[in-house]
This record gives sequence, structure tokens and C-alpha cells, in this order.
Amino acid sequence: MSTTTNRGTAKSEALAGGLTLFAAVMLTIAGVLAIFRGIMAIAKDAIFVATPNYVFKFDVTGWGWIHLILGIVATLTGIALFKAPMWARITGIVIAALLLISSFLSLPYYPLWSIVLIALYAFIIWALCVVEEKNV
Repeated sequence: MSTTTNRGTAKSEALAGGLTLFAAVMLTIAGVLAIFRGIMAIAKDAIFVATPNYVFKFDVTGWGWIHLILGIVATLTGIALFKAPMWARITGIVIAALLLISSFLSLPYYPLWSIVLIALYAFIIWALCVVEEKNV
């Protein structure tokens, strides 16, 4: 009976480690992409399509700064997730949620890319939430 329990524990620990590693890699990549998106919006806001009568209308340069700052924090948090401390998991969830919301609010400016990022951020949140703390 203990062999089955040990196998189950080892399997769940491997799964938890794999999900945390996945979230770390994806959050780091998502952070870099958010940095690029922010730089694009700050440098040349004419590359984004503007929708005239959208409820959440913001200046594209302002969105650029939001994405740039969130991207930097996401990249640093993603790098910290490689060691999987609890603070990095919580920060990763919060940053991914903020990036998800910012991508939702920027849907009229870059719709397809925003939808792809919303799905990616949701998957990162899921991966960080399902991981159980290791029993030491």
C-alpha cells in the first residue's frame, strides 16, 4: 500500500514541478511579449487599429506603458518561478490576471493578438493554481 502511495506522491510532485516550470517559461515569454507590445505602442501608436466607439477607450501610448511595466514584472516573476517559491506563484497569478485584464481592455486595438494572450494568461493562472505546496 505504501508503494502505491509513494508512486502517487512522486507522480503528483513531478506533475506539480512540471506545471510550475511550464508557468515559469510561459510567464517569462508572456512578459517579454508584453514588453515588446508596450514598446510598440509607445514608439509608434499608429500601428494599432483604433476603434472609435469602444467603451474602454484609452490612449494607446498609455496602454503601452501599462504593458511595458506589467511585462517587466511578469518577466522577473517568471524567472523567479524557476525556483518555485510561494511568493512568486502568488505574484505570477496576480500579474497574469492583470495582463489578462489589460489584454481584454485592449481588444479593439489588436483583437486577434489580445484573444491569444487572454488564453495564454488563463492557462498560466490555471497552472499556478493547481500546483499544491510540497510537503516537506
